[in-house]
Amino acid sequence: MSTGTIVLIVVLIILIAALVALYFFGKKTEKKQAEQKAQMDAMAQTMNMLIIDKKRMKLKEAGLPSVVVENTPKYLRRTKVAVVKAKVGPKIMTLMCDEKVFPLIPVKKEVKAVVSGIYITGVKGVRGPLETPQKKKGFFARFKKEKENKEK
Repeated sequence: MSTGTIVLIVVLIILIAALVALYFFGKKTEKKQAEQKAQMDAMAQTMNMLIIDKKRMKLKEAGLPSVVVENTPKYLRRTKVAVVKAKVGPKIMTLMCDEKVFPLIPVKKEVKAVVSGIYITGVKGVRGPLETPQKKKGFFARFKKEKENKEK
């Protein structure tokens, strides 16, 4: 055997070992995620709230309780999260929000939200359905539309 084939075989073995390790790691994290979702669903409750403001901001700047910031991993503290400031009853609270739900939340309107701790997992309109925001057009779609407008 030449050295080229030996190198190729070693590289293939390393790649296969890496894929197997990623497969088992993925299965393990999938199980963890399913358990966490089940816990969140068990603790979920529906509340009426008036949305004051919503933003994407860093976890440290969001004004969340210090316990939340301390319990998050250090590598996630600098990432931006969806934060909603809402009036729940007489209290004004700062809540985190699911990324899928964040675009649906209307500002300065009353909603029924499914909340698990300080995490909003679902939103329904109190007076009628919520308005779904328009999807942003991709780069090439905008370019294509400009071209069509120039031709006319």
